[in-house]
Amino acid sequence: MNEHDAWRHAVYFAPAPEHPLWRAGCAWLGRDPREVPATPPAREAVRSPWRYGWHATLKAPMRLHEGACESRWLDDVATLAAGHAAFEMPGLDVARVDDFLALATRRALDADHPLRRLADDCVLRLDRWRAPLTPQERQRQSQPGMSERQLEHVDHYGYAHVLDDWRFHMTLSDSVAGWPVARVDALREAARAHFETALAVPLRCDALCVFVEPAPGAPFELRHRFPLAPA
Repeated sequence: MNEHDAWRHAVYFAPAPEHPLWRAGCAWLGRDPREVPATPPAREAVRSPWRYGWHATLKAPMRLHEGACESRWLDDVATLAAGHAAFEMPGLDVARVDDFLALATRRALDADHPLRRLADDCVLRLDRWRAPLTPQERQRQSQPGMSERQLEHVDHYGYAHVLDDWRFHMTLSDSVAGWPVARVDALREAARAHFETALAVPLRCDALCVFVEPAPGAPFELRHRFPLAPA
Protein backbone atom coordinates (compact mmCIF):
# COMPACT_ATOMS: atom_id res chain seq x y z
CA MET A 1 0.00 0.00 0.00
CA ASN A 2 1.33 3.44 -0.86
CA GLU A 3 0.48 6.88 0.49
CA HIS A 4 -2.11 7.53 -2.21
CA ASP A 5 -4.32 4.58 -1.24
CA ALA A 6 -6.14 6.49 1.50
CA TRP A 7 -6.88 9.52 -0.67
CA ARG A 8 -10.24 10.28 -2.19
CA HIS A 9 -10.43 12.20 -5.44
CA ALA A 10 -13.35 14.33 -6.67
CA VAL A 11 -14.04 16.20 -9.89
CA TYR A 12 -15.63 19.57 -9.25
CA PHE A 13 -16.64 22.78 -10.91
CA ALA A 14 -14.92 25.75 -9.29
CA PRO A 15 -14.82 29.33 -10.54
CA ALA A 16 -11.56 30.57 -12.02
CA PRO A 17 -9.29 31.92 -9.26
CA GLU A 18 -9.47 35.43 -10.68
CA HIS A 19 -13.29 35.47 -10.71
CA PRO A 20 -14.96 37.31 -7.80
CA LEU A 21 -17.18 34.29 -7.15
CA TRP A 22 -14.09 32.26 -6.25
CA ARG A 23 -12.94 34.91 -3.79
CA ALA A 24 -16.44 35.35 -2.35
CA GLY A 25 -16.94 31.61 -1.88
CA CYS A 26 -13.58 31.08 -0.23
CA ALA A 27 -14.24 34.04 2.07
CA TRP A 28 -17.69 32.67 3.00
CA LEU A 29 -16.30 29.24 3.90
CA GLY A 30 -13.14 30.61 5.50
CA ARG A 31 -10.44 28.99 3.39
CA ASP A 32 -8.89 28.74 -0.06
CA PRO A 33 -8.51 25.02 -0.90
CA ARG A 34 -5.32 25.76 -2.83
CA GLU A 35 -3.64 26.66 0.46
CA VAL A 36 -2.62 24.27 3.24
CA PRO A 37 -2.83 23.90 6.13
CA ALA A 38 -6.40 25.08 6.63
CA THR A 39 -7.65 27.12 9.58
CA PRO A 40 -11.03 26.05 11.02
CA PRO A 41 -13.86 28.37 9.94
CA ALA A 42 -15.02 31.31 12.03
CA ARG A 43 -18.48 31.45 10.42
CA GLU A 44 -21.18 29.31 12.01
CA ALA A 45 -22.72 26.30 10.28
CA VAL A 46 -20.15 25.84 7.49
CA ARG A 47 -18.05 22.97 8.88
CA SER A 48 -18.99 20.47 6.16
CA PRO A 49 -18.69 22.76 3.10
CA TRP A 50 -15.50 24.22 4.63
CA ARG A 51 -13.95 20.72 4.58
CA TYR A 52 -14.95 19.97 0.99
CA GLY A 53 -13.91 23.38 -0.36
CA TRP A 54 -15.71 25.85 -2.60
CA HIS A 55 -17.13 23.80 -5.46
CA ALA A 56 -20.04 22.12 -7.20
CA THR A 57 -19.85 18.33 -7.51
CA LEU A 58 -19.51 16.73 -10.94
CA LYS A 59 -17.98 13.39 -9.86
CA ALA A 60 -18.42 12.77 -6.15
CA PRO A 61 -15.43 11.94 -3.92
CA MET A 62 -14.19 8.41 -4.49
CA ARG A 63 -11.29 6.15 -3.73
CA LEU A 64 -9.36 5.03 -6.79
CA HIS A 65 -9.63 1.30 -7.36
CA GLU A 66 -6.81 -1.02 -6.40
CA GLY A 67 -4.05 -0.90 -8.97
CA ALA A 68 -5.17 2.43 -10.45
CA CYS A 69 -2.38 4.71 -11.62
CA GLU A 70 -2.98 8.23 -10.36
CA SER A 71 -1.23 9.86 -13.32
CA ARG A 72 -3.43 7.93 -15.77
CA TRP A 73 -6.53 8.88 -13.81
CA LEU A 74 -5.54 12.52 -14.10
CA ASP A 75 -4.82 12.09 -17.81
CA ASP A 76 -8.34 10.72 -18.22
CA VAL A 77 -9.86 13.74 -16.48
CA ALA A 78 -7.78 16.05 -18.68
CA THR A 79 -8.93 14.21 -21.81
CA LEU A 80 -12.57 14.43 -20.75
CA ALA A 81 -12.19 18.16 -20.10
CA ALA A 82 -10.61 18.75 -23.49
CA GLY A 83 -13.60 17.04 -25.14
CA HIS A 84 -16.02 19.71 -23.89
CA ALA A 85 -16.07 23.32 -25.04
CA ALA A 86 -16.07 26.05 -22.41
CA PHE A 87 -19.48 27.68 -21.89
CA GLU A 88 -21.35 30.40 -20.06
CA MET A 89 -22.78 29.26 -16.75
CA PRO A 90 -26.51 29.62 -16.04
CA GLY A 91 -27.65 32.20 -13.53
CA LEU A 92 -27.21 31.29 -9.85
CA ASP A 93 -29.07 32.37 -6.72
CA VAL A 94 -28.96 31.55 -3.01
CA ALA A 95 -31.54 28.83 -2.38
CA ARG A 96 -32.44 26.10 0.07
CA VAL A 97 -31.53 22.70 -1.35
CA ASP A 98 -32.92 19.88 0.77
CA ASP A 99 -31.76 20.77 4.30
CA PHE A 100 -28.94 23.24 3.50
CA LEU A 101 -28.33 26.54 1.73
CA ALA A 102 -26.48 26.71 -1.56
CA LEU A 103 -25.92 28.66 -4.73
CA ALA A 104 -28.12 26.83 -7.21
CA THR A 105 -29.25 27.38 -10.78
CA ARG A 106 -32.34 29.55 -11.09
CA ARG A 107 -33.99 26.98 -13.35
CA ALA A 108 -33.68 23.24 -13.83
CA LEU A 109 -31.25 22.30 -16.59
CA ASP A 110 -32.37 20.46 -19.70
CA ALA A 111 -30.57 17.19 -20.45
CA ASP A 112 -28.78 18.83 -23.41
CA HIS A 113 -27.47 21.83 -21.45
CA PRO A 114 -23.64 21.83 -21.63
CA LEU A 115 -23.37 21.83 -17.83
CA ARG A 116 -25.65 18.82 -17.53
CA ARG A 117 -23.80 17.01 -20.35
CA LEU A 118 -20.47 17.70 -18.63
CA ALA A 119 -21.75 16.39 -15.29
CA ASP A 120 -23.20 13.25 -16.88
CA ASP A 121 -19.97 12.60 -18.78
CA CYS A 122 -17.93 12.86 -15.57
CA VAL A 123 -20.20 10.34 -13.84
CA LEU A 124 -20.29 7.82 -16.69
CA ARG A 125 -16.78 8.01 -18.12
CA LEU A 126 -14.81 8.35 -14.90
CA ASP A 127 -16.59 5.67 -12.89
CA ARG A 128 -14.19 2.99 -14.13
CA TRP A 129 -11.58 4.51 -11.81
CA ARG A 130 -13.73 4.21 -8.69
CA ALA A 131 -13.12 1.58 -6.02
CA PRO A 132 -16.28 -0.30 -5.00
CA LEU A 133 -18.03 1.08 -1.95
CA THR A 134 -17.35 -0.67 1.30
CA PRO A 135 -20.44 -1.77 3.27
CA GLN A 136 -19.88 1.20 5.59
CA GLU A 137 -19.63 3.63 2.66
CA ARG A 138 -22.76 2.24 1.06
CA GLN A 139 -24.67 2.64 4.31
CA ARG A 140 -23.58 6.29 4.57
CA GLN A 141 -24.61 6.97 0.97
CA SER A 142 -28.02 5.26 1.30
CA GLN A 143 -30.13 7.72 3.23
CA PRO A 144 -33.73 7.20 4.40
CA GLY A 145 -36.26 8.54 1.93
CA MET A 146 -34.19 7.91 -1.18
CA SER A 147 -36.01 6.70 -4.25
CA GLU A 148 -35.39 3.30 -5.77
CA ARG A 149 -33.58 5.00 -8.64
CA GLN A 150 -31.30 6.88 -6.25
CA LEU A 151 -30.43 3.67 -4.43
CA GLU A 152 -29.59 2.13 -7.82
CA HIS A 153 -27.32 5.11 -8.47
CA VAL A 154 -25.51 4.38 -5.21
CA ASP A 155 -24.89 0.81 -6.33
CA HIS A 156 -23.90 1.72 -9.89
CA TYR A 157 -21.99 4.97 -9.37
CA GLY A 158 -21.29 5.23 -5.64
CA TYR A 159 -23.50 8.30 -5.23
CA ALA A 160 -27.25 8.91 -5.35
CA HIS A 161 -27.44 12.40 -6.84
CA VAL A 162 -26.31 11.80 -10.41
CA LEU A 163 -27.79 11.92 -13.93
CA ASP A 164 -31.53 12.73 -13.66
CA ASP A 165 -31.15 13.17 -9.89
CA TRP A 166 -28.27 15.67 -10.17
CA ARG A 167 -28.72 19.34 -9.40
CA PHE A 168 -25.93 21.88 -9.67
CA HIS A 169 -25.25 23.52 -6.32
CA MET A 170 -22.41 25.14 -4.40
CA THR A 171 -23.00 24.39 -0.73
CA LEU A 172 -23.05 27.30 1.71
CA SER A 173 -24.07 25.71 5.01
CA ASP A 174 -24.32 22.64 7.14
CA SER A 175 -27.81 21.25 7.69
CA VAL A 176 -30.30 23.87 8.80
CA ALA A 177 -32.98 21.28 9.59
CA GLY A 178 -34.62 22.17 12.88
CA TRP A 179 -33.48 25.79 12.78
CA PRO A 180 -36.11 28.46 13.50
CA VAL A 181 -37.40 30.01 10.28
CA ALA A 182 -36.04 33.42 11.27
CA ARG A 183 -32.54 32.02 11.71
CA VAL A 184 -32.61 30.33 8.28
CA ASP A 185 -33.92 33.51 6.69
CA ALA A 186 -31.17 35.57 8.33
CA LEU A 187 -28.46 33.25 7.02
CA ARG A 188 -30.03 33.28 3.55
CA GLU A 189 -30.11 37.07 3.49
CA ALA A 190 -26.50 37.26 4.71
CA ALA A 191 -25.49 34.93 1.88
CA ARG A 192 -27.39 36.97 -0.70
CA ALA A 193 -25.70 40.15 0.44
CA HIS A 194 -22.29 38.45 0.49
CA PHE A 195 -22.56 37.03 -3.05
CA GLU A 196 -24.58 39.78 -4.75
CA THR A 197 -21.64 41.54 -6.40
CA ALA A 198 -19.89 38.33 -7.47
CA LEU A 199 -23.05 36.87 -8.99
CA ALA A 200 -23.48 39.97 -11.15
CA VAL A 201 -20.25 39.14 -13.03
CA PRO A 202 -20.68 36.73 -15.98
CA LEU A 203 -19.32 33.29 -15.12
CA ARG A 204 -17.87 30.63 -17.41
CA CYS A 205 -17.17 26.96 -16.93
CA ASP A 206 -13.71 26.62 -18.45
CA ALA A 207 -12.07 23.81 -16.45
CA LEU A 208 -12.55 20.61 -14.50
CA CYS A 209 -11.00 20.73 -11.04
CA VAL A 210 -9.62 17.72 -9.18
CA PHE A 211 -9.83 18.04 -5.41
CA VAL A 212 -8.06 15.53 -3.18
CA GLU A 213 -8.69 14.42 0.39
CA PRO A 214 -5.12 13.66 1.56
CA ALA A 215 -6.27 11.61 4.55
CA PRO A 216 -9.66 10.46 5.85
CA GLY A 217 -11.51 13.43 7.32
CA ALA A 218 -8.92 15.98 6.16
CA PRO A 219 -9.92 19.13 4.26
CA PHE A 220 -10.04 18.64 0.50
CA GLU A 221 -7.33 20.40 -1.49
CA LEU A 222 -7.56 21.79 -5.02
CA ARG A 223 -4.69 20.04 -6.80
CA HIS A 224 -5.41 20.29 -10.54
CA ARG A 225 -7.35 22.43 -13.04
CA PHE A 226 -7.78 20.88 -16.50
CA PRO A 227 -9.01 23.32 -19.16
CA LEU A 228 -12.04 22.72 -21.33
CA ALA A 229 -11.62 23.29 -25.04
CA PRO A 230 -11.89 26.90 -26.23
CA ALA A 231 -15.44 27.84 -27.13
